[in-house]
Amino acid sequence: QPCLSSPPSLSPPPTDSVVEDGELSTVCYRPEGLDQLLQQTKFTRRELQILYRGFKNECPSGVVDEETLKLIYSQFFPQGDSSTYAHFLFEAFDTHKNGSVSFEDFVTGLSIILRGSVTEKLNWAFNLYDLNKDGFITKEEMTDIMSSIYDMMGTCTYPCMQNDAPKEHVDIFFQKMDKNKDGVVTIEEFLESCQKDENIMQSMHLFDNVI
Repeated sequence: QPCLSSPPSLSPPPTDSVVEDGELSTVCYRPEGLDQLLQQTKFTRRELQILYRGFKNECPSGVVDEETLKLIYSQFFPQGDSSTYAHFLFEAFDTHKNGSVSFEDFVTGLSIILRGSVTEKLNWAFNLYDLNKDGFITKEEMTDIMSSIYDMMGTCTYPCMQNDAPKEHVDIFFQKMDKNKDGVVTIEEFLESCQKDENIMQSMHLFDNVI
């Protein structure tokens, strides 16, 4: 059975609908680890316990590898090919670059995606787009990400989509973002462009649907 759960259930449930306190006592989580995550994330103690129980129930080893994430996304998006996007997403979550995503990695990233400030979310998105993690986004990197999202959504979602649509999408955005026309987008250019341009910000919200 694959690790994690379906996208809608990634968000912690409201505190008034969660399990009884007695059931929570069965969750085994190192208190020092929990306290650290309370400081590092925007989740409550109860939300972290619930997230951890779900993570461990479906992934007893306590870590997710890339092939598992690809399997999860293939089930979420059966109408398209999600393998490339899942690869890029895994790279973004695998902050320690050790080939696996721990609960700590997962919940830290999830906190930013779900509850981070606009700047925090954009910084996370920049890291996702910066495929080789050199601190810059090239047009090729942006095209690769956009293409992987279109591939994942499939022709059922975008029946009239032309093959060159991702490239056209990127050409427009890149022209707006690359302020000094040096062929790469820096984090400063990315933040400024996204926060000033409503169309770009709306595209950033695409992450809400695919993470």
